[in-house]
Amino acid sequence: MKTYLVTGGAGFIGANFVKYMLNKYSDIQLVVLDALTYAGNLGTIIKEVEDPRCVFVKGDICDAKLADELFAKYNFNYVANFAAESHVDRSIENPQLFLITNILGTQNLLDAARKHWVTGKDANGYPTWKEGVKFHQVSTDEVYGSLGAEGYFTETTPLDPRSPYSASKTGSDLIVNAYAETYKMPVTITRCSNNYGPYHFPEKLIPLIIKNILEGKSLPVYGDGTNVRDWLYVEDHCKAIDMVINNGRIGQVYNVGGHNEKQNIEIVKLTISTIRQLMEENKAYREVLKKKEIVNGEISIEWINESLITFVKDRLGHDQRYAIDPTKIKDELGWYPETMFAEGIVKTIRWYLENQGWVEEVASGDYQKYYDEMYAKR
Repeated sequence: MKTYLVTGGAGFIGANFVKYMLNKYSDIQLVVLDALTYAGNLGTIIKEVEDPRCVFVKGDICDAKLADELFAKYNFNYVANFAAESHVDRSIENPQLFLITNILGTQNLLDAARKHWVTGKDANGYPTWKEGVKFHQVSTDEVYGSLGAEGYFTETTPLDPRSPYSASKTGSDLIVNAYAETYKMPVTITRCSNNYGPYHFPEKLIPLIIKNILEGKSLPVYGDGTNVRDWLYVEDHCKAIDMVINNGRIGQVYNVGGHNEKQNIEIVKLTISTIRQLMEENKAYREVLKKKEIVNGEISIEWINESLITFVKDRLGHDQRYAIDPTKIKDELGWYPETMFAEGIVKTIRWYLENQGWVEEVASGDYQKYYDEMYAKR
């Protein structure tokens, strides 16, 4: 049985990965390590941590003693490092926090893995490693910087981060590569485009737009809304990570992109029209509206339109365009994005309309109280 350390497993992508893996494999064990900061919610994976194949540990990846104890106790085969401070706006306000978590936290995990996975030295003095172990770093396309109107990021595109967040992720990628070169550590890295789907923290674009519409609030759009992102459905991303961990070549970087390039303003307009369409088709969805206007005895949705859009001052250092070429992972591992955006956005919005309890819990911070109550007796 393979045992995985999944850091950041109560966050958006990490939680979806935990669900994906437990659903796909019957003979694995997952140890989920998460500090349960603003973007980590134990309620997201509560069903999973009740599964005997999944253990939850509340803790920080910067805690060297804890990392050492976990490696000693569980004898990990793989590390999937999702743990990171990840919101660009927050990084602009507090860059140091991102450097501490994303770079030093990653380095701490690498040291714990090196301590427990090294078996000796080869004839040249390099460490030898336990058979079959791998450290996988989950990264982002933002490490490449910004593109013009044409072209795509490939694995050989020079790293050119523009924000404190992307600089911290670049630093973590480089320290992973440094351990691979210096110690011959078995590592892989994936760099993904913008993820979307269920369990996304509501300060990110798509869930924020959904939440604001339901509350009858304005929809803030940076600048003129023409910044372009490549959108990747989160389950497709989880599938890619699984493939790379199990079959990716040691020391390699794999770009994971969705082939769904959209301007931010397109995303906002499509979200508005999709919510309205779903509410026209199923009036039960109107019940989740916080802003309720009653017209002729029915909840009106006439006000759900593009007049809600408000353009705001652009983000500092806002990258113009990201787009990923996933040819390498497609050719080597057979991965491809299965969910086109037109399908994925409907699935995503339906999920949010049907899971407002989760959104309210995350937005209110009640999940911390939930954790304290649940684990008080343990």
